[in-house]
Amino acid sequence: MTGKVFLVGAGPADAGLITVKGREILMQAEVVVYDSLVGEGIFALIPEHAEMINAGKHMGCHTMEQEEINNLLLEKALEGKCVVRLKGGDPFLFGRGAEELELLAERGIPFEIVPGVTSAFAVPAYQGIPVTHRNFASSVHVFTGHRKHGEPLQLDYEVLVRLSGTLVFLMGVSNLEEICGGLLKAGMEPQTAAAVLQQGTCAGQKKIISTLANLPKEVHKQGVQMPAILIIGEVCTL
Repeated sequence: MTGKVFLVGAGPADAGLITVKGREILMQAEVVVYDSLVGEGIFALIPEHAEMINAGKHMGCHTMEQEEINNLLLEKALEGKCVVRLKGGDPFLFGRGAEELELLAERGIPFEIVPGVTSAFAVPAYQGIPVTHRNFASSVHVFTGHRKHGEPLQLDYEVLVRLSGTLVFLMGVSNLEEICGGLLKAGMEPQTAAAVLQQGTCAGQKKIISTLANLPKEVHKQGVQMPAILIIGEVCTL
């Protein structure tokens, strides 16, 4: 008998931010394939008998390649198991969630998607920064600041400057100088407010607020721990 795969968003880290449906499914799991951004408190919800498989990715180090993860989900489902693919934040926002379901869809394996609270909005909120505000920003735009190996960032800085809303970059701190420099070169005001937010919703959360021109220097001075996100816009002053 074929099992079923649940693609579950765990939220940004705080165990209280997983959805009720995500929690219920996790408590029924027989196999949990989890990534490195899942908060520690989430693991307490998983049954002791469940098989735990770490498929986390860190900068420069992948526990499993993406194709291996896709095949693993298929293999466990074919064993008739209730499989939970547990991903930090929301699995469809730069989480490769769609890629992981393609093979299952091709093979006719039942699956269900459970959205999660995304760090793009929750992390700024936990640190007092609204991503929209009618006096400062009527739009918010989310980008990946992560480059594929050996490739440049896929960002059109001139377009970003013209957006005039809040810019949120996930996985962008390692390329902080390039992003800030690209925006400055494209004409964004050097005094534009900007922030790096580390370990949002965790006990170790920290915010570094500065200007677009000075933020890289301030981050270098204060230091930052991953995961962290970059946010640019006047909402950072609130």
